[in-house]
Amino acid sequence: MNLFSLLDHTARRWPHAGAVYLGDECVQTWAQLRGRALSLAAALGARGGTGARVAIATENCPEYLELMFGAWAAQAAVVPVNYKLHPREMAQIVEDADAAWVFASQELAEGLREALRAPFRERIVIIGSDNYRSLFSAEPAELPSTDPQALAWLFYTSGTTGRSKGAMLSHRNLMAMTLAHLADVESIDEDCSQIHAAPMSHGSGLYIPAYVARGARQVVPASQGFEPPEFLDLCESHPRCGAFLAPTMVQRLRLAAQAAGRKPGGLRTIVYGGGPMYVEELKKSLTVFGNVFVQIYGQGESPMTITWLRREDHATDDDAILGSVGLPRTGVEVRVVGPDGQALAAGEIGEIICRGDVVMSGYWNNAAGTGEALRSGWLYTGDMGSFDERGYLTLRDRSKDVVISGGSNIYPREVEETLLAHPGVAEACVVGETDAEWGEVVVAFIVAVPGAPVSAQALDAHCLDRIARFKRPKRYHFIDGLPKNSYGKVLKRELRERLARAEDRR
Repeated sequence: MNLFSLLDHTARRWPHAGAVYLGDECVQTWAQLRGRALSLAAALGARGGTGARVAIATENCPEYLELMFGAWAAQAAVVPVNYKLHPREMAQIVEDADAAWVFASQELAEGLREALRAPFRERIVIIGSDNYRSLFSAEPAELPSTDPQALAWLFYTSGTTGRSKGAMLSHRNLMAMTLAHLADVESIDEDCSQIHAAPMSHGSGLYIPAYVARGARQVVPASQGFEPPEFLDLCESHPRCGAFLAPTMVQRLRLAAQAAGRKPGGLRTIVYGGGPMYVEELKKSLTVFGNVFVQIYGQGESPMTITWLRREDHATDDDAILGSVGLPRTGVEVRVVGPDGQALAAGEIGEIICRGDVVMSGYWNNAAGTGEALRSGWLYTGDMGSFDERGYLTLRDRSKDVVISGGSNIYPREVEETLLAHPGVAEACVVGETDAEWGEVVVAFIVAVPGAPVSAQALDAHCLDRIARFKRPKRYHFIDGLPKNSYGKVLKRELRERLARAEDRR
């Protein structure tokens, strides 16, 4: 089993159909993509051999497809690098993975070269350069014969809580992810399109195998990223469009669609995840786009595949369901457990654990991290949640984000949902701050709606009307924007550090 087989089968069925697009322009058919991937595989095999790691550090680009499938055809592993990282962070990933090849965009290559140690600098190939083009002159490699347990994708966690760790995902893991997507999330065929507005290095890229398996075209925006007006245009230019978007991207798209008075007819599905989608925002987006939404909950360690909130679930008026992350995915067991590892009853909050063929084998060169995350065959996610009697899972927070104030657990997600129900609040993030009397107190960072100023006193009254007094924020900080990574996750660590620096100055 090798993921290249997905491309191989599709290229045989629809050799002359458009496979890869840049904006509206078709740049490769399925036969051309297959041929280039096999030629690249022959060149890659000359350095590193079977099991080599191939790092890709670039903005979204059409070449991502041939690099991914070329690496798999060479029986190498893809190491996707988030292009929004600092060059030093990119270098840490490349060096930790001991990448034999480093494919980088022109924009990123110089900074990455300066950050890397000498042996790795010579391994950089600039995408689109003469050196890059020369790699495709080789005779095509033979079709790979690969152990399903072989490493296929070395995914470095986002690092929102510290140094990134490389989750080792095999061909079997990613095939399980792909099959679960096709079974649960979307019905895809050759008349569908995938728009890569989110980074291809993680969220959007992990759905490539499912779309390729069904012969659906791959569309890279000309901007190489997410520009809401461009996304709306692409939905009109390509058939039956689907995309993975982080919740913050969904909000931006909604605002752009409302401002332009547009509802794109070609928009088929938005799969959202990677961070909390608050109920109020979800309701607004459903009003604008209709019921095109599916939510996924997963982690890099169990890629995109733990639970899902079905399209039909979004038609409910039950806020408890809309605020949940849905039901366990096909082929995955999910539990909520206490500190002793025993399953908890419905309604009780504990740590979410899961197991199945999609779960990683461990962290690259990190036995301690592996031992902490994988226990008795289960992945311990570090997320806190609870099941209801119907089997819907609701996330409460990361275990490290829970605020313990005066001996009581306070879940920031609940407080954030409350704050976002205020008409003057555009974004909210809640963290804990050390306090001599209470241990920790709740602090809220608020981004106000433009033109709708809101005060701490107004928010205090709003919270007291809706949640217990001990849960309300003790302080409010009004800021222009929340710090986020490229996946749309709020970097709570940066907010805590901001509080710590303020305390030091005091």
